[in-house]
Amino acid sequence: MARSLSNPTVPTTQNKPVVKAKDRDPVATGNRDAAFNRSASFNYFLSDKVEAGIALRGTEVKSIREGKANLKDAYGLLKDGEAFLLNLHIGHFTHGNIYNHEETRTRKLLLHRKEIEKLNALTRQKGYTLIPVRLYFKNGRVKCELALAKGKQDWDKRATERKREADNEAKAAVARSQRR
Repeated sequence: MARSLSNPTVPTTQNKPVVKAKDRDPVATGNRDAAFNRSASFNYFLSDKVEAGIALRGTEVKSIREGKANLKDAYGLLKDGEAFLLNLHIGHFTHGNIYNHEETRTRKLLLHRKEIEKLNALTRQKGYTLIPVRLYFKNGRVKCELALAKGKQDWDKRATERKREADNEAKAAVARSQRR
């Protein structure tokens, strides 16, 4: 015997409350960086920035979503018309198995040919290198922001520190005057 649609014992979707899906992780949606190289701006003068994709394995992407990426010692290398990222540390995926990835393997950067040629010309100048500044998600894909960097000397680092302290003191003075 078939039940009719007007029978009140048959549940309908109209009477059920609509349950909203949980908000997604801010790293996965691209609202927050997955990894940021804080020491890059302290140790280098950063200039031209380029966005590049990275050829990753599945467990690497999942580890980046968990926040297990470290850019501190990483650098970019241009060789034979291709770009690579070396020493990028991505920790093991917690639910991985025997096919988990190596933590510091060399990863290929995905750039257009003209971008690679431009970066190659710029890095041939003495003292310049490619440094990854941040990792983030864009449309569900991991992107790396690379910057052309020139190393700072010790006195440059001290000048940067003095400037930062002066800015913080000025902000604090403005905040104190506004509280009165």
